[in-house]
Amino acid sequence: MSAAVSSSVIRLTLPDGSVREVPSGTTGRAVAESIGPRLAKDALGVKLDGAVLDLSRPLVNSGKFEVVTPKHADALELYRHSTAHLCANAVKRLFPGVKIGIGPAIENGFYYDFDPGRPFTPEDLEKIEGEMKKIVAEDNAVVRREMSKAEAVKIFEAQKDHLKVEIVAGIPEGSLSCYEQKDFIDLCRGPHVPSTGKLGVFKLTHSAGAYWKGDERNPMLQRIYGAVFLTQKDLDEHLQRLEAAKARDHRKLGKEMGLFVFHHFAPASPFFLPKGATVYNLLIAWMRELYMKYGYQEVVTPQIFDVELFKTSGHYQNYHENMYFTQIDEREFGVKPMNCPGHFLMYASQAYSYRDLPVRFADFGRLHRYEKSGVTQGLTRVRTFAQDDSHIFCSIDQMAEEMNLFLDFIREVYETFAFREVKVGLGTRPEKFMGAIENWDKAEKALSDAFEKRAASLPGWSYFLNAGDGAFYGPKLDFQVTDAIGRPWQLGTLQVDFSNPERFDLHYTAEDGTKKRPVVLHRAILGSLERFFGILIEHTGGDFPFWLAPEQVRVVPVSEKFNEYSEEILRKVREAGLRATSDHRNEKLGAKIRSGELEKVPALLIVGEKEVGAGTVSLRVRHGGEFKDQDPETILRMMKSAVATRALAWHESPAPQRTET
Repeated sequence: MSAAVSSSVIRLTLPDGSVREVPSGTTGRAVAESIGPRLAKDALGVKLDGAVLDLSRPLVNSGKFEVVTPKHADALELYRHSTAHLCANAVKRLFPGVKIGIGPAIENGFYYDFDPGRPFTPEDLEKIEGEMKKIVAEDNAVVRREMSKAEAVKIFEAQKDHLKVEIVAGIPEGSLSCYEQKDFIDLCRGPHVPSTGKLGVFKLTHSAGAYWKGDERNPMLQRIYGAVFLTQKDLDEHLQRLEAAKARDHRKLGKEMGLFVFHHFAPASPFFLPKGATVYNLLIAWMRELYMKYGYQEVVTPQIFDVELFKTSGHYQNYHENMYFTQIDEREFGVKPMNCPGHFLMYASQAYSYRDLPVRFADFGRLHRYEKSGVTQGLTRVRTFAQDDSHIFCSIDQMAEEMNLFLDFIREVYETFAFREVKVGLGTRPEKFMGAIENWDKAEKALSDAFEKRAASLPGWSYFLNAGDGAFYGPKLDFQVTDAIGRPWQLGTLQVDFSNPERFDLHYTAEDGTKKRPVVLHRAILGSLERFFGILIEHTGGDFPFWLAPEQVRVVPVSEKFNEYSEEILRKVREAGLRATSDHRNEKLGAKIRSGELEKVPALLIVGEKEVGAGTVSLRVRHGGEFKDQDPETILRMMKSAVATRALAWHESPAPQRTET
């Protein structure tokens, strides 16, 4: 922590351990120049005891001092924030009447909100990007100006920018800062690069609607997104990843593959078509098999409860705006947003002893949460969904064993879907917490030990500490997977709960005959099935694991003359327990094959004159080549084995014998 110095001299400790004494009020730029001219030339800012500052800021405290250059860990944040201002500068030049909102740095770049009176077009973005490059070439100085609220209001009122005036009005009394670069001024705390010429590696990617301050009751603004990186190589790689993500967009693929639809009569609530429902139900069926293996008991709970339940659980007080309510018999009821309150009632309805623990309740009950329309997105953010969540009631001494069992469970699931890189974060006790510190310490140690003892057997998994990130009711482990194109997704969680056993007066009879509180472990592996479905589509690019593919096999006759034989093959495939169809359309063979490829059918069995005569099929494997004169029974045995073992692709088994053509 930096220490305020009463004298006129401050002491700056450099990264090499040396100390420089300079007059209080010396700028960061002056200190950088005193260290070396090359360093000063490369400088973007300085860092004093953890706080990044503009080069022009007077330094008044002693502390650890670093010069932020392009190689510094904090450089990218500076670039991204300053490029947001660069974008707003360009927009104001091209569209002088546009009102400007906020423009923070975000992962991979920035966004900036504008009120242009109409949506931005792709052509607009090209012009804005071109103007940004002109401003970079101008190398305009970026100057910090500190002023009163009244001065700031005067500036933005003169610009007729009511959005900025509204922001200034919400700032507590006292001085604030604006940053000016030639013909543009913006309200901001900073810091920023010293001049626009320091910027340059960026790309405006797209624009989208966004409600002012994230509130759907406010006007819809236009949000411009930009990507910003240190090098052109990094930017190009990022843009390639964006293109790959666009091709895998689950909303696009879901429509093309006939998996789900949405309708304005049920906003943000998906309708799963037959193929999508097949995948959805197969996920549930598989989790049910695993529940039996890992000792869970599935339960069914109501969807609507008297609000007194949610007052006890705390949802009514803390989650009210995300819930749906109704009146029944002059009583207020709420639609459940989570399964846990119902599970607590079920546990409390029975008498348990230490011999009965742990009790593991699992529930696929439908949940409803009101999400603002501005944040809903395809399947990954919906208003109605089911979870593969469960609540485990156990003693404190059983926590470590339960956590180990959970790691076995979650590892089996993630490996099945080829999620090979998993980051596990431990959220520890926050400032505001409930329960005894000794119980927190024991729970945190159990969570930490559970992972660390297994680390060697979990290649690709890593562990990190999220200090103070636990819930108020207990510590937690969060599981983040990395998909096939390197994007992180939060999926599983394991949360320790000391609060609700108190709220619901839950207990069990201990070995000595006394009543004791159980600990509740909230856990999920897939999380929301809807969200996981969307993630899985993008992870696989729509090429589902063979056991999960909605249509595993399609029989394709070369012409209608071979329809009868194709139906015979189709019957055998279905008798083998596989999901199959036949394509009897009056189309050329090439068109039928293309349809199978576009619809991502894993295996096409093609039958013509030669196959009819020999009692064989020609096999076309998606991403796996063509194989002539194959024995249907052999292929079906391989496919059934792949389903039984839940292989990613059925031809991961020994490949069929290829016949050269």
